[in-house]
Amino acid sequence: MAFLTIEQAINQALYEEMQRDPRVMMMGEGVAKSRAWLLREFGATRVRNTPLAEAVVAGTAVGAAASGLRPVIDLLFAPFLTYAMDALVNSAGKLRYLSGGQHEFPLVTLCMTGSGWCVGAQHNHNLEAMFVHAPGLKVVMPSTPADFKGLLKSAVRDNNPVLFFTDLALLFEQGEVPESADHLVPLGLADLRREGEDVTLVSYGKTVRVCLEAAEQLSECGISAEVIDLRSLKPLDEATVLKSVRKTGRLVIVHEASGLCGMAAELAALAASKAFDALRAPVVRLTGPDAPAASSWVLEQAAVPNAGDVVSSVETLLANRSQSAS
Repeated sequence: MAFLTIEQAINQALYEEMQRDPRVMMMGEGVAKSRAWLLREFGATRVRNTPLAEAVVAGTAVGAAASGLRPVIDLLFAPFLTYAMDALVNSAGKLRYLSGGQHEFPLVTLCMTGSGWCVGAQHNHNLEAMFVHAPGLKVVMPSTPADFKGLLKSAVRDNNPVLFFTDLALLFEQGEVPESADHLVPLGLADLRREGEDVTLVSYGKTVRVCLEAAEQLSECGISAEVIDLRSLKPLDEATVLKSVRKTGRLVIVHEASGLCGMAAELAALAASKAFDALRAPVVRLTGPDAPAASSWVLEQAAVPNAGDVVSSVETLLANRSQSAS
């Protein structure tokens, strides 16, 4: 095991996959400078700087994927994905289907998202659910260094386009990472981070940490919370979520993105449609507001669910149980 930051885990995964498969290449705005060691190792043919033109970068990557390469592109901040929507959604996500399965379109798109650095609304916008809604795309957003490495390696090897979101506030989080080049985390498999009996907390990205902090605080009050880290938003591990909900009977979903048509809404619908008989209380969604992100640290953090919010929601659910019993 190595003790790495998430940034180092990403770099290690890229290095190992480029070393393993000569078809893997990287393009993006400044990647030859920000990842100069990759340039030195693999050369300018496989590590290429691009203009500040996200549509061009994504469009070129789609063509590269269709030609037999396995491109990884770095579009930096999630809001910049909107400039590349046509290439990612209309081309990358649909061309395998339109070809009748004759062609593969392996393409990984890296981008950073979320609060924590006060970068303002045009650099901080959680768009992950927008791409979950697009047919043909896969979407991942891990929370630990080991999962970043394992999921990125799986994404590079996948024959479909994958959107890979990095929560900004996690970039320098440290943790144990397997050094083996064979360390893979399958897409579509959630991680049970903490077992519990009274309530299920489901999240992804940095709000997994919020749920774990809340679960620790709840344990001091005699409340046992189970914490699930989705890791992969599409494919979605429905089985793990439903198994936990059927056990605890209560579900709280936490994420920073807006709640309107977001992942929490999808998970609430999943619980209501496939585990309704097991629910002992209404499903709770703790999400960010339907508003642009603020540049002010105080205002930015006020819009992000915290451990206290989770604890209060769970205590309210259990209080309602006590009132019903009496």
